[in-house]
Amino acid sequence: MVAQSIALQNWTNGVIMIAIFGVVCLVLVGILISFVMSGKKKEDEDSAEQRN
Repeated sequence: MVAQSIALQNWTNGVIMIAIFGVVCLVLVGILISFVMSGKKKEDEDSAEQRN
């Protein structure tokens, strides 16, 4: 009787949390790449100004 009332597979909450975690990871990687790319451009401009 008890075994019939226990849900053995309820994946909804886990799937939602994994999806949110994946989205957060992608956003953080995108922000990191954005910072790296903008840093390289600024260093190139600074080195060009120092040469002139």
